[in-house]
Amino acid sequence: MALTNDNSLLSRMGLPRHLAWGYLGILIFMMGDGLELGWLAPYLDKRGMGAEDIALLFTAYGITVAIASWFSGVLTEAYGPRKTMIMGLLIYIIGTLGFAGLGIENLNYPIMLITYAIRGFGYPFFAYSFLVWINYRSAQNKLGTAVGWFWFAFTGGLNVFGAYYSIWAIKNLGEQNTLYSAVLWVLIGALFALVLNKDKFKTNTVLEGNSKAAELKKGLVIMKKEPKVLMGGIVRIINTTSQSAFYAFLGIYLIGRGFSQSEWLQIWGTIWLANIAFNLFFGFVGDIVGWRNTVLWFGGIGCMLATLLLYYSPVIFNDSYWLVMLCGILWGGLLAGYVPLSALVPSLVKEDKGAAMSVLNLGAGLATFTGPLIVWLFIGSIGSEGVVWILAFLYLVSAILTKFITLPNGAKTLGPAVAEND
Repeated sequence: MALTNDNSLLSRMGLPRHLAWGYLGILIFMMGDGLELGWLAPYLDKRGMGAEDIALLFTAYGITVAIASWFSGVLTEAYGPRKTMIMGLLIYIIGTLGFAGLGIENLNYPIMLITYAIRGFGYPFFAYSFLVWINYRSAQNKLGTAVGWFWFAFTGGLNVFGAYYSIWAIKNLGEQNTLYSAVLWVLIGALFALVLNKDKFKTNTVLEGNSKAAELKKGLVIMKKEPKVLMGGIVRIINTTSQSAFYAFLGIYLIGRGFSQSEWLQIWGTIWLANIAFNLFFGFVGDIVGWRNTVLWFGGIGCMLATLLLYYSPVIFNDSYWLVMLCGILWGGLLAGYVPLSALVPSLVKEDKGAAMSVLNLGAGLATFTGPLIVWLFIGSIGSEGVVWILAFLYLVSAILTKFITLPNGAKTLGPAVAEND
C-alpha cells in the first residue's frame, strides 16, 4: 500500500517521509558493514597471507552475499521486512565477532573463511529487505526516486563513510578493534531502521510453502523464457565484478607502489563519492540518449578503458597521488553508466517485472563472488596486471551483450518511448 498524500519536503524530494529513519539506518548499517573492504586485503598481506588466500576469503564472502541477495525478497514477502532485517543483523554480528575475535586474532584461516562467509549473509537480508519495504510503501509516481535514494544511502555507507571512518579508526583503534566497532555501527543503524522507523509494512500477498518456491522459480524461468533478461543479468554481474576484484588486490598494488594506507582509503572513498554523483547524472543521460546506449558506451566501453587507466595510472603519472585519484574518479563515474540497466531489463517484459529485477539482484550478488574468484584463479599465474586485462575484456563483453538487449517491437530505449510501449 503506497502513500500518495504526503506533501512534505522529503516527499517532494522523492524520499518517503515515513521511511526517512529507515534510510538513515541503511546508511549507518552499511557504513559498519563496509568499513573493512578497502583495507582488509592490504592488512592481511602485511601479516603474511598470500594473494590467493586473500582472494578466496573474499570469494567465500561473495558466495553467501549472492545467496542472500537471491533469497532476501522471498523472505521479506513471507515474514516481513522487520523479521528479515533482524535476521540479517544477528547473522552479521555473529559473523563479525567470530571473524574478528577467533579468526583475525591468530590468522586462523579456516575460521576466517567460515565466519567471513557467515558475515556475508547479513547485509543483503538487512538492506534488500528494506528495499522491498520501499517498493510497497512509496508513491508509485516517485518510486524511482525513492529507490535512487536507497542506493544513495547504501553506496554512501558501504564505500564512502566506511572508507573515511576507517582512516581515523585504524589510526586510533587498530585494525582488529576497528572490525569490532562495526558491531556498534550496525546496531545504531538497526536502531534507526527498526525502532525509530515506525512505519507499518503491509502486503496483500502471503507466501506459503509452494508459493515461496514458485516466486524463486520465476526468476529462473524468466531467464529461459526471455534470454535478453539473462543477458541483462550477465551484464549486471560484469558491472561490479571489477569492484569486488579490486577489494582483493588493488589496495595491495597501490600500497606496494608507495602509497600509504590512508592515501589508498582516501582514493577509494573519493571514487565512490564520484560514483554516487554520477549515478544521478547517468540516470538523466539514459533518458536522453537511450538506456541501452548509455550502458553500452559509458558503462561497457568506458569502464573497459577506465579500468586499464586506473591500474596503469601510477606508472603513467609517476605515482602522482592526485592524478591516480583523478583516474579513480573517472572509473567510479563511468561505473555509474550501468545505472539505466535497472530500467532497461524490467522493460523487456510486460509481466513478471519483479522476476526480472530479481535476476538483476542476483547479478549484483554474484558480482561479489566473481570478482575475487577471478583474482583467486589467475593472480598467481598472470599477476595483478593480467587480472586487470581480464576485467577490461569482460567490460567489452558486456558492451557486446548490451548491443543485443533491445526492447520488444523495436521500441527505443528512452524513458518516454518505453512508457508508450508498456
